[in-house]
Amino acid sequence: MRHFFSRHQPPVHINRGLIAGIGGLVAIAAVGALTGLVGHPMLMAPFGASCVLIFSVTASPLSQPANVVGGHFVATLVGLILRTVFPNEWWAVAIAVGAAIALMAALRITHPPAGANPLVVFAADPGFEFLLFPVLTGSLILVAVGALFHRFAKVEYPLARKPA
Repeated sequence: MRHFFSRHQPPVHINRGLIAGIGGLVAIAAVGALTGLVGHPMLMAPFGASCVLIFSVTASPLSQPANVVGGHFVATLVGLILRTVFPNEWWAVAIAVGAAIALMAALRITHPPAGANPLVVFAADPGFEFLLFPVLTGSLILVAVGALFHRFAKVEYPLARKPA
């Protein structure tokens, strides 16, 4: 039973943790500030989880730009399509989440926070413009802030692709 509660993550220096937190703050602030400029709500809960990956687990394949942007886009698109086909019922949400996970895996753009996007779609029942604002625009901003932030912090992001 003890292995369930073991911490597998290596220790992180307090400065690195603080820098990751500041990165998340700056990224969410940038997306939130855009709300007033474009007149559309730009923040959604999965973006907070994306920031954890982008700023704290930078080297993970799940944190890379293609995964962040592609995962959010694909998972939301699946949610929007299935919301037009199915009623707003728990089983339909479950199908949408499962389909989003399967499609992200098949396309090799898995981004765990995006798994929540079909839940957001079914709860808010937005139109297809939701793909542009906040999903695509917001995820692109998160990645851009991540790239700039990590450049100043001297952290490689995005990771260079390894030759095949």
